[in-house]
Amino acid sequence: MKAIVNVYLKEGVLDPQGKAAHHALGSLGFNNVNSVRIGKQIILTLEAKDRTAAESEVKEMTETLLANTVIEDYSIEISE
Repeated sequence: MKAIVNVYLKEGVLDPQGKAAHHALGSLGFNNVNSVRIGKQIILTLEAKDRTAAESEVKEMTETLLANTVIEDYSIEISE
């Protein structure tokens, strides 16, 4: 199974990387962008019994190591 974990800063948490990208886009003439938030994507290949087991294991991995849940949110996608 394949798991994709998208990790991004919670609303209200300052995103200096996103701010810099937003400024750079404006400098390049892309003026229709209202804001930019930068995150990370982690792709895992797993051996799991079923989709539910895979999702549970990936959630535990994410909350233990892959995301700082104090300042970050995440989403998980599981595919075969």
